[in-house]
Amino acid sequence: MTNETEGRIPLEDLLVFHQLARSLNSSFDLDTILRTILEHMERIMEAELWTLLMLDEATQELYYAIAAGGEQDALSGLRVKVGEGVAGWVVQHGETLIVPEAVDDPRVQDEANGKPKAVRSVIALPLRGRKGTHGAIEIYNPRADQMTDYTIAFLHILADHAAIAIENSHDVSRIQQLTITDDTTGLYNVRHLYNVLGRELVRSSRHQMPVSLAFLDLDRFKLVNDVHGHLVGSELLASTGKRLQELARKQDWCFRYGGDEFVILMPDTGAEDALDLADKLLDALMTTQFHMKNGLELTVHASVGLATAPVDGTTVHTVIGAADARMYLVKNNGRGHVWHP
Repeated sequence: MTNETEGRIPLEDLLVFHQLARSLNSSFDLDTILRTILEHMERIMEAELWTLLMLDEATQELYYAIAAGGEQDALSGLRVKVGEGVAGWVVQHGETLIVPEAVDDPRVQDEANGKPKAVRSVIALPLRGRKGTHGAIEIYNPRADQMTDYTIAFLHILADHAAIAIENSHDVSRIQQLTITDDTTGLYNVRHLYNVLGRELVRSSRHQMPVSLAFLDLDRFKLVNDVHGHLVGSELLASTGKRLQELARKQDWCFRYGGDEFVILMPDTGAEDALDLADKLLDALMTTQFHMKNGLELTVHASVGLATAPVDGTTVHTVIGAADARMYLVKNNGRGHVWHP
């Protein structure tokens, strides 16, 4: 056998790499990508436990996104700070860590306390892409005869391609978010309202549960633009959107419909409960003092119309139309309250 032949990558490994590349390029769903990574890496090296941790940039903590060997539930609630334990060290330094004898390594012992298996050895690789390190892969108690330079190098190649796929998934997610988000307020836009309401109406019909919608229009908002200028007006709209998001329930959806109009979608909520929720939300909104960047303190008033499916309609346009019409009834009858049937 020539040196050239000896240096070639075995066909079986090339096929694994080819299949992984195809799988990663066929989906932008993060969960699918993570599962694909572990499934293919398990083919390269046998081990007692495989885990993949992702970085939560807000908290600078790693969480167990997926684990092989039936350990997902045992690890799901655990967090690892960057710089601590095996995965934390790998993410902090952006380097692979190989510990053939784990007994005396404090990094392993720090993290092993939360592991359901005794840790004897570990390999950890960073998921390092163009924009930084996004997480780490841990391989616990791998077969000793497989811890070769060739296998480690092959794992590095797979980890690098996995990191690129994760970044692509994040990029697509951000682009999708931009298409459904209003620039001024950060709330969902009207296009997304139609999609979400449509899905909720289908679900409402299937499960025989009501869904309510509040259509909110700020009263005399044009005066803000006329007196204080459009920059202040845009800032107040953004602050109002943020406040509505704070006041709404976790299960509710908030949208900017357009101009100074907002919509709050309340799944599994009947007319009576929707009225009570809208009354409380509007009272809280109108008593909020908004502090503008130029030192002004402003308040907003609003008129609200409600509609509930299926009583007021079963299509997107009939439900929105009913709530919109009732909002205008409020406008014509004193403003500043919720339409009462």
